Amino acid sequence: MLTILGFVMIATFLVLIMMKKMSPMGALVLIPALFCVLVGKGAHLGDYVLKGVGELAPTAAMLMFAIIYFGVMIDVGLFDPIVRVILRFCKADPMRVVVGTAILAAIVSLDGDGSTTFMITVSAMVPLYRRLKMSLVVMTGVAAMANGVMNTLPWGGPTARAAAALKVDASDIFVPMIPALAAGLLFVIALSYGLGLRERKRLGVLTLDEVTVGDPEQVLVGAGSGGKEAKGGKAAMTGGAGSGTDAAAPSPNGSGTSDASDSSDDEFKGLDPNRATLRPKLYWFNAALTIALLALMVTETMPIPVLFLLAAAVALTVNFPQMKDQKARVAAHAENVVNVSGMVFAAAVFTGVLTGTGMVEHMARWLVDGVPEGMGPQMGIVTGVLSIPLTYFMSNDGFYFGIVPILAEAGAAHGVSALEIARASLVGQALHMSSPLVPAVYVLVGMAKVEFGDHTRFTVKWAVLTSLVVLGAGLLFGII
Repeated sequence: MLTILGFVMIATFLVLIMMKKMSPMGALVLIPALFCVLVGKGAHLGDYVLKGVGELAPTAAMLMFAIIYFGVMIDVGLFDPIVRVILRFCKADPMRVVVGTAILAAIVSLDGDGSTTFMITVSAMVPLYRRLKMSLVVMTGVAAMANGVMNTLPWGGPTARAAAALKVDASDIFVPMIPALAAGLLFVIALSYGLGLRERKRLGVLTLDEVTVGDPEQVLVGAGSGGKEAKGGKAAMTGGAGSGTDAAAPSPNGSGTSDASDSSDDEFKGLDPNRATLRPKLYWFNAALTIALLALMVTETMPIPVLFLLAAAVALTVNFPQMKDQKARVAAHAENVVNVSGMVFAAAVFTGVLTGTGMVEHMARWLVDGVPEGMGPQMGIVTGVLSIPLTYFMSNDGFYFGIVPILAEAGAAHGVSALEIARASLVGQALHMSSPLVPAVYVLVGMAKVEFGDHTRFTVKWAVLTSLVVLGAGLLFGII
C-alpha cells in the first residue's frame, strides 16, 4: 500500500504543477500532508516536517547567503566581462546563445556546486534571452542538463556518495567514466545546437557587421529593434518572429504566454555600464574573493553555508561601506532569497513525509525486487536504468546510501563488481538536477522567473535522453 501511495503522491504532485493547478510551494506542502493522513500517520506529520526542515536548514542558509553574495558580485560588475565575451561569441544569434548557455554552465560547474552554477549562468544569460525574446525554459533546461552531467565530478557529491556507500575509491569510479560523461556533455551541446536552431527559426537572427567587445548593449539594442539598424553597427534581421514559429514552442517567459515586460529596459539593467553599484576599483579584490570562496568550497575547508555567510558579509562591507547602501543591496535581492528559501523549506515537507512514512523505501525496494532473476549478470545496466527515476524521486543521500548498496549486493551475487555498480549509479544525474527535491533547481527557475512546471515539462524528456546516452556510451566503451 505504501508503495502505491508513494507513486500516486509523486504523480499527483507532478501533474498538478505541470497543469498549473497549484503552485510548486503549495503542492510541496499540501499534497504530502494529505497523503500522510491517508497512510494513517497524520499524528506524526509535525515530526516528519521538523526532521525534514532540520536536514535542509543548512542548504536553505547556504542558498540565502549565496544569493546575496553573487547578487552583490553581479551588482558590482564582476561578471560583466564574462557577459561581454559571451555576447561576442553569440552575436545575437539564438543558436549561439543556447550553445553558449550549455558551455558556460558546464565550465562554471567545475566548482561542484549547482546553486553557484545556476546563479552565474542565469545572471550572465537571462538579459540576453529576454532582450532577444528567446524561451527561458530552453535556458533553464540546457543549464540543468549540463550541470547534471558535470555534477558527477568527484567533488560534486554523487561520486563521493557512491564511493562512501560501496567503500571504493572515488577516482576509480570517476576516471573510467570520463568517456561516457564526455559523450553525455557532447550530447547536451548537440541538443543545445538543435534547440538553438529551433529558436533561430522561430525568432530570426540578428547579425552585426561591427561589434565592439566593450559595448555589450550594442548587440542587444539591435536585437530589441526588430531588425532596425543597431547603434554603432549595421544590423539585418533574417527570418522573423513569425517565420517558422513552432506553436508548441515555449514563450519567452516560460509560462506559455508572452509578457512584454520580460524584454523591458527595467529587466535589462543588469548590464547597464553606468549603473551606480559598479565598483571597478575593487574588481580584482572581488575576483580574488570569489576564487578564494570557490577554492575553499572545493577543498571543504569549512561548511559551505559558513563560507557563503562570511563571504557575503565581506563583500557587502568592502563594496558598500555605508549602512544604507548595504540595506539597499540586501533588499534588492530579498525577493530571490525569500522565493528560493521558501521553496527549500516547502520541499522539506515533501521529503520529510516521503521518508518518514517509509514510502520512498517501499517504492525503491519494489523496483529493485521487480528486477527479473535472469537480469542478475546485467546489474550494471539495471542500476543505470533505475538511477534515472530513483535519483529524480529521491535525494542523492537516499539513493546512494539506501539503494545502491542493495543493488551492489545483488550484483555481487552474479559477479558484477561494486565499481561497475557505482559507475552505473551516476547515469541519472542529468535528470536529477531538475528533481523537485533538489534545492538548486529552485535557484535556477526562481532567478529566471520560469514556472517550475514549465521547466519540468520541457526538460524531463531531454534529460532522460541525456542519461540514456551516458548509459549507452558506458556500455559501448565497456565501462559499465
